[in-house]
Amino acid sequence: MSPDVSWIEKSRLEGIEIVRFIPIVPDFLIELRSATDSLPTLQKKMQEYQRLGVKLGLLVNPKNKQVEIYRSGQAVEILEAPTEVDCNEVMPGFMLSMNRIW
Repeated sequence: MSPDVSWIEKSRLEGIEIVRFIPIVPDFLIELRSATDSLPTLQKKMQEYQRLGVKLGLLVNPKNKQVEIYRSGQAVEILEAPTEVDCNEVMPGFMLSMNRIW
């Protein structure tokens, strides 16, 4: 399993040998649904990431301009056509602009 975009807090990388893939769960990730991706399959993948301990995951669906937000221990939140998504809880000060995606 490999997300389209991932971020890991620097302190968690100390002492880890990076060969091809980093052998730890990211703190934050993004899956971008393509025209050929099955939405239920991506949602299951996001639930698995959540179960493994990802703190914040975004499933971005450009076709219907939705963002599903997966947070550790919380129900999925769905945003309809947001202009930006606040990722501050994991990456302080980071707002993901959706303008280029829509």
